[in-house]
Amino acid sequence: MRSGLISGHLLDPRRWSLARQVLALLTSAMVLVVGAAVVAAYLQARASAHKEARNDVMSAALIVATTPAVAEALAEADPAATLQPYAERVRKVTGTDFVVIMSPGGVRYSHPDPRQIGGRFLGHTEDALNGTAFTETYTGTLGPSVRAVAPIRRGGTIVGLVAVGITWDVVGRGLAQQIPALILAGLVTLAASAIGAWLLSRRLRRLTHGLGPEELSRLYEFYDAVLHAVREGLLLLDREGRLRLVNDEGRRLLGLPDDAVGRSVRELALPADVLDALLEDRQRVDDVRLGDDRVLVVNRMPARWQGRELGSVVTLRDHTDLLALSGELDSVRGFAESLRSQAHEAANRLHTVITLIELGQTERALEFATEELREAQSLTDQLTE
Repeated sequence: MRSGLISGHLLDPRRWSLARQVLALLTSAMVLVVGAAVVAAYLQARASAHKEARNDVMSAALIVATTPAVAEALAEADPAATLQPYAERVRKVTGTDFVVIMSPGGVRYSHPDPRQIGGRFLGHTEDALNGTAFTETYTGTLGPSVRAVAPIRRGGTIVGLVAVGITWDVVGRGLAQQIPALILAGLVTLAASAIGAWLLSRRLRRLTHGLGPEELSRLYEFYDAVLHAVREGLLLLDREGRLRLVNDEGRRLLGLPDDAVGRSVRELALPADVLDALLEDRQRVDDVRLGDDRVLVVNRMPARWQGRELGSVVTLRDHTDLLALSGELDSVRGFAESLRSQAHEAANRLHTVITLIELGQTERALEFATEELREAQSLTDQLTE
């Protein structure tokens, strides 16, 4: 059951880590690009081979056509006796498959297969009879071939034609010899690209800690929600003192501009007392600092990952309202103490009034009580204020 879950996880690209997805995407793209490059190189090599074959046969045909001995041999009683050995020597020297010298009517005087001498040439000769050498692809007695046909002149008159050709089999064999080199170059390129993609994916895996796109998306959403929800100011500083992150409360408490992220805290015009707390390279716990118009409680802790220090995390709490409430509470406590003292003193004076009445000194008791009432009213007025 567990192995099935693991297999399903590996086979589902959506559950792969971001680094693995990038590696798969780059590998697929590289295979397509290298494959297309190999095919394009093959097509270009084939076109070059065909062009080279046309140039070779045209050069050989023009050489034969402009050789005076060939034109003289065409005037002999048996041209084939002279031209067949000559044509075979040219064919072997030039590496072509056939050199056919013929009359203007197309009767062959030479051919690689002596049995074909005297027969009709298979191919087009109209342009050559009009004085223009040309190349064509045609299927003759030796199979499909690329050939050049040129006129042979004597005294300005066309006295014969020469056709020099290379079969497609020979061109294909030459092209086939280049295929292993093309494939090897493609494999080397693909291997180098794959190594580069693997190194890139390893770096990406370290940067993303092996998380997938969905996990990274959820992590960012939660991180952003928590960042803006906390009631304390939060700042992240790198080792050079640059501000890398700040939440809304941190901006409010310090009065930071919109472009504060990425700048050094030295450039942000912070109060000197707060700036010292941010830049001093030591831990701080509930350190009270004075801002421009508020009292801040600063906590500063180093931020580390796998033993490497990344910077520091700073939290800020507004202590101004708390101090105001503490002052008011102290005042209330003072009044309470005064009232307690006054209550004790009032009890003592009441006993004095009772004692005076018991002694028959009613007038003195009345005067004493009236004076106490006046003082009590005065204290009540002060408390109300």
